[in-house]
Amino acid sequence: MELEVKTMTEWVQEGRKPEILFWVGSAGSFDDRAKKITRSFVEILNIANVDFAVLGTEESASGDVAKRAGNEFLFQMQALMNIQLLNSYNIKRIVTTCPHDYNTIKNEYKSLGGVYEVFHHTEFLIQLINKNKLKLNKIYKDTIITYHDPCYLGRGNRIYNQPRALLNYVGFKINEMHRSKNKSFCCGAGGAQMFKEPEKGKQDININRTLEALKTLGFEDKKKINSTFQQKRKIIATGCPFCNTMLTDGVKNQNKESEVEVLDIVEIISKAKESF
Repeated sequence: MELEVKTMTEWVQEGRKPEILFWVGSAGSFDDRAKKITRSFVEILNIANVDFAVLGTEESASGDVAKRAGNEFLFQMQALMNIQLLNSYNIKRIVTTCPHDYNTIKNEYKSLGGVYEVFHHTEFLIQLINKNKLKLNKIYKDTIITYHDPCYLGRGNRIYNQPRALLNYVGFKINEMHRSKNKSFCCGAGGAQMFKEPEKGKQDININRTLEALKTLGFEDKKKINSTFQQKRKIIATGCPFCNTMLTDGVKNQNKESEVEVLDIVEIISKAKESF
């Protein structure tokens, strides 16, 4: 499918203004796996006829990693540069697929002069459904799924229901992990930890979380494994490119990549969408 994507510069040249700005984020721009999440979201925006723009080469890092790593000076430099750009285009509404960027732009730009209406892509997808711009098929009846709450989406901003509602829309009955919603457990990437080497002799956080997800999917239940459960497709769903990377690495560590997929919710929704 050929995607239609316009930059803010192109919108300005046409003398028009888009409905939303899609903040792609560093992961969604450069990481090969996260690019698939970006593409899935853009496909839905195109099908739903949403007027959106990206910043393209003008987009910089949100500053999240710098702030979590303790470099407040670098964070403010990045944030102020971004705010100046966003305000020059008179941007009001922003949507992003990354909870880290979502939290930073929504909550931490305000004190620096950047006040915007910011949505995580799961929130925006619900809006499209409610406006009848997006229709979904219930195609996932024979799939076992669990959902991992990203820290900056769930506990950080209390967004628990929208991701689950989307999964319910396409036919999933979610097997909840023991630690979920406000008691959820980190994937191990938050706080700039994704870029640190693992400590010797200690279980990595992403392995701990992956094992919990696999248990929820039935890999420690011999009765289920010996039944039709074994033939069913199994998915760990999340709504964050960093969580996706950490849980994918965890699944590979446990040699389960041939049996378990780690997918962003928008990738699941993209496969279930109806064309208008």
